Amino acid sequence: MAKKSKQLRAALEKIDSTKAYSVEEAVALAQETNFAKFDATVEVSYNLNIDVKKADQQIRGAMVLPNGTGKTQRVLVFARGAKAEEAWNTLFTDYCAKYPELKALWDKYFGEVDAKGLLEDEEFWAYEDKAVATRALSGTMINRLKDRLPNLFGGSADLAPSNKTHMNDAGDFSKDDYLGRNLHFGVREFAMAAIVNGIQLHGGLISYGATFFVFSDYTKPMLRLASLMNLPVTMVFTHDSIGVGEDGPTHEPIEQYAMLRSLPNFNLFRPADATETAAGWYLAVTSKTTPTGLVLTRQNLPQLPGSSKEALKGGYVIADSTKETPDAIIIATGSEVSLALDAKAELAKEDIDVRVVSMPCVDLFEQQSAEYKEAVLPKAIRARVAVEAGTDFGWGKYVGLDGAVVTMHGFGASAPAGILFKKFGFTTENVVNTVKSVL
Repeated sequence: MAKKSKQLRAALEKIDSTKAYSVEEAVALAQETNFAKFDATVEVSYNLNIDVKKADQQIRGAMVLPNGTGKTQRVLVFARGAKAEEAWNTLFTDYCAKYPELKALWDKYFGEVDAKGLLEDEEFWAYEDKAVATRALSGTMINRLKDRLPNLFGGSADLAPSNKTHMNDAGDFSKDDYLGRNLHFGVREFAMAAIVNGIQLHGGLISYGATFFVFSDYTKPMLRLASLMNLPVTMVFTHDSIGVGEDGPTHEPIEQYAMLRSLPNFNLFRPADATETAAGWYLAVTSKTTPTGLVLTRQNLPQLPGSSKEALKGGYVIADSTKETPDAIIIATGSEVSLALDAKAELAKEDIDVRVVSMPCVDLFEQQSAEYKEAVLPKAIRARVAVEAGTDFGWGKYVGLDGAVVTMHGFGASAPAGILFKKFGFTTENVVNTVKSVL
């Protein structure tokens, strides 16, 4: 018997011949016991349950890959680090060459959204000139995006019919249908937001969830994590104010605007009409590092003259004064923008010429240049009024010490939306009188 070298004996002592090693353990042991000063050969034997007497089952010897004999061949590669990536890239390149149509779909899933194309897509931005609730307009946007973004994937916390978040003809995701794109989360807003985060972290999908705005309280911890992790998830929040009406004060969000606006790296977007709703969804699906909350009405809102893609800047002049220096500025969001425009028209009858600023997203407005913000809200104009059916928290920054607000100062009540808006001062008359009070 040939004498074993000292190195070989040392290597053999590390091997337990009675033990079955895992692949990981075997590879590690092979590396540990390698004492050659050259690239050693590792011989691996497999029991493949084949009959080697049959010519078509003999696999020992040289194989030409990837085509070979035309039969499917499987190659096992042990690698790590750069070599592992190299092996994967080789496999992926071969896959792309073999399945070009699936490669194209892969690129849609894992590539960036064509922001420029979507911005110039007239069909996406199209609207009917009639009064529609922004929740319904959001539903239209979702179904337009569904056809443009095959990786749009999401649903609602048991409120899809009310949130208008269902993707038509897209199926329902379940254990029986992994191709479905509509998720039914059930009544669990916290878990829904966590799942949406997880989907986004996986990659390849654009995820969204939905519930009533008042229930955003339950989503807050997960939205905070989304902001921390730079996850561009989207949360659809409908029934955005006292416009909920008969559901009463328990379901009428008052303080939630301020809560989510205070969250760093989070865009809270409250659109006023169809154009601004499209802008909100554009912002959401093109965002790379910032989550978006879309805050939408239950009640119908008119399409506003002056509404434009400028909404993507967070705040813009939707109706300007004819004077070089306006007498006052009215700042409004969502359903209250049309109210601000009505007040402007009434004030004009008394030769009071005001500028109306729509501010769907405070966070985006703050990201604009100092020059732009000054152009929209000149510091010299101190007569300012903010109008929003929520608390006044945060609006002092924009109206200053000389300005005023038309906001909520307590909880809502249970009654039809029109009655509640009148009761709490969201009327043309009150806005007009408030503007006069700061002149």
